[in-house]
Order: sequence, then C-alpha cells, then structure tokens
Amino acid sequence: MKKTAVVTGASAGIGYEIAKLAASDGYDLILVARNSKALAKVKKELESMGAQAEVLVMDLSDPKAPKKIYEFARKKKAIVDLLVNNAGFGTNGRFDKLDLEEELSLIQVNVVSLVALTHLFLKDMVDRHSGKILNVASTAAFQPGPMMSDYYASKAYVLAFSEGISEELKKEGVTVTCLCPGPTKTEFFKKAEMNSSKILNHVPMSDPKEVARLGYEGVKSGKVVVISGLANKVLAQSVRISPRFLIRKISKFLNAAK
Repeated sequence: MKKTAVVTGASAGIGYEIAKLAASDGYDLILVARNSKALAKVKKELESMGAQAEVLVMDLSDPKAPKKIYEFARKKKAIVDLLVNNAGFGTNGRFDKLDLEEELSLIQVNVVSLVALTHLFLKDMVDRHSGKILNVASTAAFQPGPMMSDYYASKAYVLAFSEGISEELKKEGVTVTCLCPGPTKTEFFKKAEMNSSKILNHVPMSDPKEVARLGYEGVKSGKVVVISGLANKVLAQSVRISPRFLIRKISKFLNAAK
C-alpha cells in the first residue's frame, strides 16, 4: 500500500512546493488548508503527476482541527509516513496594540495545532517504527523579534520542540526535521500586513521552491535542523555570539515599517 504525506498549508508557498516533491517521490497526499479553490487546483496538479490527493479544508486556529485531520486520515486508511507541519502566519506591530484574539490564534496555529498533529500521527509512526515529520519554523527561531514578538517566539518553540523530540525518537525509526527558512517569496508578508516593512528592502528573499527542496532533502537524509541558504546559516550562527541588545535593535529596525 502506498504511503501518504499529510501537508498543512498546502495551497501555496513552501507547503505547495513540498507537496509537489512528495508527489514526485511516490507519496499520495492529504492536503490541508483554508482556501478550498486553491486546494482543488493543487489536487488536480498532483493527480496529473500520478499521485492520489485528498483535500481537507480546515482552519488550524480551531482547536478541534488536528483531531479532525487525524480522523480523516484514519477513515481513509492512509499510512501516513510523512507529516509536514507547514501552516503558520505572522502579525506585525507593537504587541500591546495588536488584536489579542489574533495573537492567540497565531499561537494556536503555529504551536498548539503543530504539537497536537505531531502527537497524534507520531504514535502510529512509532508503532510502525517508520515515519518522518517536517516542522517548518524560521530563522526567526534563533532570535527575539520586536514588532513580531509573538511570531518569533512561536518559531523558537517549534525549533526547540523539534530538536527535543528528535533526540527522544532516535531508536524508534522515526525522524523529526525542523526547516528554518529566512524571508521567502510567499504570501506571508502580505498576510502579516508587512508590505512596507524594511526587511523587504534589506534582506534577500528566497525562492519557496528552493527552500522546499532543501527541507525535503533534509527530511530524506534524517537531518534534524535545516537552515536554507548560506546567508541564513551565517545569521543563525552570528546571533549566538552577538550582544542580545544589538540583536533586538536590528530585529526591531527590520520588522518596522519604512
């Protein structure tokens, strides 16, 4: 029986590119996102590649969503060998002036739903002694991010969580990889209302296709942390030795509006 990949945030950007790579690699797909029209288009494209694709329109800010996704996969009798936790979003602005409900939704999508999906599918993977999990974080995970404080903190959680469970599972035949891309040409900045942010002028944007390729190769080789791009690798290392007050000031400058 063919193995299945579950991909959240599969309608565009990095998630869409990873779904294509998985389809090319022989996986069937369960595609999860909020945009039903975009999902239908992706489904058609993947099926033209020879993959069987199911779509599940789901908002991961709903606490019940992870269980519904898991039960959907069980109902389809899918052998989920690859879980890609890609769904996520950011907000921009001073924390006390941002909408509290949206900030809590960010934590639900970026952290809580990711943890729940990992826990649900991981049990089956451990029982089979086979499976791969790809959690998409960000280079934001390595530093504080004034004007995007909640988002940066959520990605720091994803990185630490992924590294921790990866070590726990070393003898279980299951791998956990955390992909940490830098700024990427996706819908992220538009949705975060950051079209006037300085970061768009001062930091080069990565191609989501290349980011997805590096992440997918990392999953296949069992790497724990994948930082896409040389510049991003240098950045991730530099923040470890730079004064924290300086890192905060630079992050605030880049995340603020022009």
